[in-house]
Amino acid sequence: MPAASYSFDLPSTGASSQDAVEQIDRSSSPSLDEKSVLNASEDTGGLALHGISLSFGGVAALLDVDLSVKPGEIRAVIGPNGAGKSSLINVISGVYRSDRGHVRIGSTSYRHVPTERLAFLGVSRTFQNLALFKGLSVIDNVVAGLAHRVRSTFAEQVLGFPRARRENADMRERAIDILEFLHLDHVGDRLAGTLPYGLQKRVELARALVAQPKILLLDEPMAGMTATEKNDMADSIRAARDQYETTVILIEHDIGVVMQLSDRIAVLDYGRKIADGTPDEIRTDQRVIDAYLGVAPENEDGEGI
Repeated sequence: MPAASYSFDLPSTGASSQDAVEQIDRSSSPSLDEKSVLNASEDTGGLALHGISLSFGGVAALLDVDLSVKPGEIRAVIGPNGAGKSSLINVISGVYRSDRGHVRIGSTSYRHVPTERLAFLGVSRTFQNLALFKGLSVIDNVVAGLAHRVRSTFAEQVLGFPRARRENADMRERAIDILEFLHLDHVGDRLAGTLPYGLQKRVELARALVAQPKILLLDEPMAGMTATEKNDMADSIRAARDQYETTVILIEHDIGVVMQLSDRIAVLDYGRKIADGTPDEIRTDQRVIDAYLGVAPENEDGEGI
């Protein structure tokens, strides 16, 4: 990898220099391709991945993947089952530690994104499977998305000290605002587990959005939804991007929704990025067509499989 020595200051969050930000050493000046990836995230809310590789027991999940996401962009990542899409999201969110490469969030580069500081970095996510507290009300589930902002102590909370009361009132007000924004205020007092599946998915989106993150990671947010529910969810994602200027990274199998919703699309196959461009460019790309039709790649030696 090329070199000029790049180092990045630790954010004032208390994260250790070993686990959070590490110096990126290179032996010559970056290539044009690398510069384009790295520069894409320099504005607040941008994101870039460079040279990300990840394997499990010798099986490659990701192979030298580069990805740039502009601030305020809806950026989709698609591919056949097992292509590495969720692995990519898990690297960005720090759930997985990549074997090689780094992730840049805003102006700071990480070998391994510190999961415990994710909310403070302005990153929020949803999961493939619902992760709601089904025995709590919808509004309490959404308030849980602000837990990282609590400064009052446990004792202050139990005894109802003024600071704790102020924090609780503020979080509840924010939760009500986001529920109204997503047209979910009519179910705010219902138990989350009593809602239809499509509404539960939108409640999970509300919880991810309540802190107004700079970057929102959506892992198959429309899986299992009806066509009507998918349209509602797509409208909500687009509205959130427009209202809060949130950068969205979207994994989704419904190609029709992806084409209509995304600004740019990256395509993975066997852990490699095989295409990257606008929806019009992707829909006519022969390698993408082959991957989705199950046509074997021109890779007779099996490298990367």
